[in-house]
Amino acid sequence: MNDDQEPFLIMDGNLMDQSPFLKLGRWQWWLMVATNILFLIVGQAAAVLLGRFYYDQGGNSEWMATFVQTAGFPILLIPLFLLRPSRKPETSTSSSTTPSIKLVALLYFVLGLVVAGDNMLYSVGLLYLSASTYSLICATQLAFNAVFSYFLNSQKMTALILNSVAILSLSAALIAVNEDSEVPSGVNKGNYFLGFICTLGASALYSLLLSLMQLSFQKVLKRETFSVVLEMQIYTSLVATCISTAGLFASGEWKGLSQEMEGFRSGRVPYVLTLVWTAVSWQVCAVGVVGLIFAVSSLFSNVISTLSLAITPLAALIVFHDKMNGVKVIAMLLALCGFCSYIYQNYLDDANARKMELESQSHTHDIEESHHV
Repeated sequence: MNDDQEPFLIMDGNLMDQSPFLKLGRWQWWLMVATNILFLIVGQAAAVLLGRFYYDQGGNSEWMATFVQTAGFPILLIPLFLLRPSRKPETSTSSSTTPSIKLVALLYFVLGLVVAGDNMLYSVGLLYLSASTYSLICATQLAFNAVFSYFLNSQKMTALILNSVAILSLSAALIAVNEDSEVPSGVNKGNYFLGFICTLGASALYSLLLSLMQLSFQKVLKRETFSVVLEMQIYTSLVATCISTAGLFASGEWKGLSQEMEGFRSGRVPYVLTLVWTAVSWQVCAVGVVGLIFAVSSLFSNVISTLSLAITPLAALIVFHDKMNGVKVIAMLLALCGFCSYIYQNYLDDANARKMELESQSHTHDIEESHHV
């Protein structure tokens, strides 16, 4: 971005409707991006640590842990209304390409089902794993994202991306075979392995979800504006919350919530606050995710999310005194290397795109000059 240019949006070439973000100056744009990065990293790290705290203090409801991951979605209504774009009157052409309400409702319902399943897998994983181990395994979502993006979003598979996939896979493999991994109290090796599989499956499902969302923007919604991205987050979270609520009652876990509150080691008030702040933290993270998708790209948002997961073990080390043996340190460094390899490839792609754009502008300028002559 040149110093004299306004901030631009990388949104697969789609036209954006007018938004307050488009009026920002360069430094304001960077400030907004930095703020969203902070929201994502802090929100995600806090949510993971609070989720582990819930289990450590006596919480054992997997459906409740799933429920709080999306139950705070009404918070997203605030930025939706405050930053709603000023829409221009739609032409007949644009209205003819607008998908039907039934199709959009079906899309949100299916994606909501995927979100609910993904959240349940994450909840089971966090139940049986320490926060640091859980976060390092979750970092593999970037590798899965590269694979799904290749098949569903036509993303090219370069040497650097393959290198990133290999390194992140190795990082997860080290965690899987690490005999000295710290296991939460009361968790046997079988449950630890189940937690590993569920977390790995959740990472794969989350990456598939991102690719499906990107595909939905391209093929169904056919636009990727701030309001549309935020609405998708809200409606899919609504569906996932309803499914989690149904699961909570169908499983009978709701009957034990009162006893769980009474038996919470830190007390009843901390129990409620833990659940509330977990829900809030996930939505703070969601605001960061949506903000980065809109201001930069969905790929960049996922990369920052992976970076957050790679550094969360350090926070777990401070908060829960998780054991950081040599294997975990190597796994964390490998995850960071995989992240750097991935982000460097996107830096090269961006530089190449800018170069081609400048060459195209120069060529157009030369043609115009020749016409004047």
